[in-house]
Amino acid sequence: MEFGYFTLSDNHYDNNPRSPNQFVADITAEALYADTLGMNSAWIGEHHFNSLGVLSCPDLVLAYIAARTKHIRLAPAVTVLPLHHPIRVAEQWATLDLLSNGRVDFAAGRGYDKREYDPFHISFADNQGIFEEGLELVRKLWAADGRITHQGQHYSFEDVRITPKPVQNPIPTYVASFSKLSIELAARLGCGLIVAPFAAAMSFGGLKQVADLYNETCIKHGNKPGRLMCSYFTHFADTQEQEAAQRARQIRYYKECVIPAFPGDPQTAPPSYRYFIEIVERLHKIKAEDLTENSVLLGSPARITETLKKVEAAGFSEVILYFNVGLKPHSQVKEEMDRFMREVAPAFEGGHKRRAA
Repeated sequence: MEFGYFTLSDNHYDNNPRSPNQFVADITAEALYADTLGMNSAWIGEHHFNSLGVLSCPDLVLAYIAARTKHIRLAPAVTVLPLHHPIRVAEQWATLDLLSNGRVDFAAGRGYDKREYDPFHISFADNQGIFEEGLELVRKLWAADGRITHQGQHYSFEDVRITPKPVQNPIPTYVASFSKLSIELAARLGCGLIVAPFAAAMSFGGLKQVADLYNETCIKHGNKPGRLMCSYFTHFADTQEQEAAQRARQIRYYKECVIPAFPGDPQTAPPSYRYFIEIVERLHKIKAEDLTENSVLLGSPARITETLKKVEAAGFSEVILYFNVGLKPHSQVKEEMDRFMREVAPAFEGGHKRRAA
C-alpha cells in the first residue's frame, strides 16, 4: 500500500492568526518534504474564496513542486470540474504530465459548496450533469489522436485537438466520491475511486462495502476495476492529554470548516446532495468519543498501523494522509509526517521501501 500527502487547505477558523499566503507556503513546503520522506504522492485540494480552504490553484502549486522533485506523484484533491471548461482542464493537466515526465494522477469531483459556484455563475443544482459530461470530455481530449467535435448539453465545440499531449496514456483518473452516483460514474467510465472513510461508513457501512459496490459495478459495465484510494485525517498521540488535544482539533475542523461548507439544509440542497443532510446532522452532534477509525487515524503508531491493515484488507492500494488539519502547527505537521514514514509505513510493502533502499 502506498501513502500520500493530502490537504484541503482548511483555514476557515475563528480568531485565526494564520494568513492564507502563509498557509499556501506551508502546504508547498510540506509537499516537498513528503517527496524527501519517500511518500508516493501529493494531493492538494481546490477551494475558492476561503469558504473552507484557501488554495485555489493546485495545478500551479504542483507545477512548482514538479520542478523541484523527481519521484512524487502530483494530483489535485480534487479539480472541481464544473467550475472549469473541460478543454482548459485537459490542456493544463496534460502540460503538467509532460513537465513532470508522467507523474500526474488526475482526480475530479463536483465539490459541495454552493458559495464556490455562485461567483462563477455555474449552476450548483445541475452540477451532476455538468460534471459527468466534463469528465468524459477531458478523458476523450487526452486520448484523441486527431481533432474532435462535441455537441452536448453543457459543452459544444468543433475541430479541437489539445496540445501538448500527456506523457501517460492514459493519465490515471479518479472520481472523488461521497455518493452512489459518483461510484457508479467511476465504474462506468473505468476510472479509479477515492473515498473518505467517514462518508463511506455513514452511507455504505464501511470501506469494504464501497469496494464491493465499485468492483461489482465495474464488472457490470464491462470494465476492469481500477485503483481504490481513501483519505484519512491523521494525528499521533502518545498520552491522554495529547489525544484529547488532537480530538478537539479534529472537531474544530468539522464545526468551523466543514459544516458551513456542506449542503445541509433540506430546503435548499439539490436532490443529488440530499445524503449530505444526514452527514451535517451527525457532525453538529459529534463528540470526541465519536472519532473512530471510520474517520481518523489517531493514537500510537501501532494503533494507526492496525487500522491501515484493515484498509489494505478491504482492497485499498493507497491512503492519502491529512496531517495539517485544524490549525495544526507546520512544525508539528512535519514531525508527524516523518514519524509516519518511520514508524508506520515500514509495516506495508510499497514504493517507500524501494526509495528507502
